[in-house]
Amino acid sequence: MSVKSESSNDNGSTTSGAEPVQFSTSPQQRSESPVAHQSTPVTDEGSENDNQQQEMGVNSEESSIKSTSEEEDDVPQPFQGIDLEQGDPKTRVVDTALDQDYPIEGDELTRLETNTQLSRDLSRMITNTADLLDQDYGEKISLSMGENIPFPPMLPDRNPYCVAFNGVDDPYHPHNYPVRRKIIYCISVGLASLSVAMGSAMFSQGTNELKEIYHIGTSVAALATSLFVFGFAAGPVVYGPMSELFGRKPIMVISCLGYVSFSFGVATAKDLQTIMLCRFFAGLVGSAPLVVAPAVMVDMFKASVRGLAVAVFACILFGGPMVAPMLGGFVVKNEHMGYRWTSYISAFIGCLALFCCTFLLQETHHPVLLVRKAELLRRKTGNWGIFAPHEEVSLSLSEIARNNIARPLKLLFTEPIVFLISVYNAFIYGMLYAFLTVIPLIFGGRYRWSQGVSELPYLSMLLGVLSGGIIIIWFEKTYNRKLFEHGNKPTPESRLPPIMIGGFTFVIGIFWLGWTGDYAEHVHWIVPVIGAFFVGNGLMLIFLPTMNYIIDCYLYVAASALAGNTFIRSGFGAAFPLFTTQMFTNLTIKWAATLLGCLGALMIPVPFLFYRYGAYIRNKSKYAMK
Repeated sequence: MSVKSESSNDNGSTTSGAEPVQFSTSPQQRSESPVAHQSTPVTDEGSENDNQQQEMGVNSEESSIKSTSEEEDDVPQPFQGIDLEQGDPKTRVVDTALDQDYPIEGDELTRLETNTQLSRDLSRMITNTADLLDQDYGEKISLSMGENIPFPPMLPDRNPYCVAFNGVDDPYHPHNYPVRRKIIYCISVGLASLSVAMGSAMFSQGTNELKEIYHIGTSVAALATSLFVFGFAAGPVVYGPMSELFGRKPIMVISCLGYVSFSFGVATAKDLQTIMLCRFFAGLVGSAPLVVAPAVMVDMFKASVRGLAVAVFACILFGGPMVAPMLGGFVVKNEHMGYRWTSYISAFIGCLALFCCTFLLQETHHPVLLVRKAELLRRKTGNWGIFAPHEEVSLSLSEIARNNIARPLKLLFTEPIVFLISVYNAFIYGMLYAFLTVIPLIFGGRYRWSQGVSELPYLSMLLGVLSGGIIIIWFEKTYNRKLFEHGNKPTPESRLPPIMIGGFTFVIGIFWLGWTGDYAEHVHWIVPVIGAFFVGNGLMLIFLPTMNYIIDCYLYVAASALAGNTFIRSGFGAAFPLFTTQMFTNLTIKWAATLLGCLGALMIPVPFLFYRYGAYIRNKSKYAMK
């Protein structure tokens, strides 16, 4: 745990008109001069050094301040540095949590990040710093400088040296990036999401070929899809918190590289075991875009336009598994290509995404940007006291596992909003992968269409998804009006009306598709195709607003909340293909659809419940927006 120094402002004064504070810069003290973050009791008695230590609460083993000059003599020097951020120190006012000039423009997150103390609190909330500090400084231990070195004088208030964004119009803030740059970043993360989404579903079209080559059953062949989606479940639990700690870009680059590598591994595998293992690790390593891509959009877009950005992401996430079976069906049907080319195509798209994330995408995570800003200011001013709140965190693997990987699961199982919304979202996502089997069963099995052609009804579902996206964008106008009425503070429950509509259209679509598709000899094929349209419409109207609702409710820990959501959602997506074929074969199409439709009907009250009691539940949560 790195503990940062408390320091005066850049020219040595804590506030306007204060005398410069001087401290010893002897060689020994320059090499080891830790400064307190908070007071720590000391057990040794009778020593002057111990008395000084008790006043300062320092930790010489975990923190040290390095002088920027190696040639200074032993004469105490004033704190040096040029303040490029604030200008004349005589006009500088110490920033506190109660600043009178607290900005009122922008959304709640923007206002927090333009205030020094609240920005520090935000960073600590995101990274669990407060808990770690209590853990590290709660023990009663005796500390000393070592080698009989006296403790240096206490440095002044450190608040003036904490960097923040320069108001809501700061061009360095991702909300204020040019539209062209935002579009490039969205394309980069969107392409990565598309490659992974298509990879999850395209390989399913090679199931029959796998069964013939390796002499396996239907359930074993379906594992190639299920293992990939199981990887989706595990990966985001790690990637979400890691992106909050280390930034979005490195996580995206590592994920794309791993996905491409394992996709080529599937394409060149010589045995079934290698195929299954590489499919799982392709999903595990490549799952970062599922949780990091929405977080990037949260970083760049204010609440008034965030819904539109996430709508595009949701269309990609749902469009990929719908386009992939059509493309995969024709690829597998081609005698010169076969099932291996489904992985080759996914890998090629992943290579393009890797290029974009490496060379076009830049960091957007606000705390990490402030760390870079602080580092730049330290270099230019020579003032080593300048710091960013996020720099207070330096975690070991055990601390990451305990405090960050566990947090998505904690949010999932302790927050009613996250749990119920995620269960509804997971059921919808599971149905998406169930239809990888249902559509071919209806149009290939009952209507006798050939492979490739039998997957074309996915176009109807895709049109339903796009129509759902248009409806959601229309609802954004109502959301933005309520946002303005509440002073640009997000009102999460305003995201719920589309879910209420989608719950009904989804259930209607399932009954329509199942009961008309089971009577192929009496019903024209266009009728179940229309039912597929309503299914796609309901999928979108439910899936996207639930994600936006989670983001708005848990804005400060959005990546972790989405990771918990992705964990259970991907579990459902992986499990459904394993039993869908048997269920629709044994129960017949109409009764299996009836069962799933009834389960969907049980979920309809969820958005109505949170529309009525959501604000009360959020006020009781320590993570949710109040």
